Amino acid sequence: MGIHYDYKSTRGEKALKKEAKKKARLEQRRAKKTKDNPLPKKEEKMHDIDKPITLEDLTNPDKS
Repeated sequence: MGIHYDYKSTRGEKALKKEAKKKARLEQRRAKKTKDNPLPKKEEKMHDIDKPITLEDLTNPDKS
């Protein structure tokens, strides 16, 4: 049997190593991607609490 003797006994271990290696590469790519192009943070404008919400405010969000 020789070289193929331990194939089945180490198959699960090899699969786990391969999966861990794949996840590590994926994490490196994600880290590099976010480092190069950080997501812009959007500031949401809140409606003035003291002012009542009107239909104009709901239908025209561009109005300041």
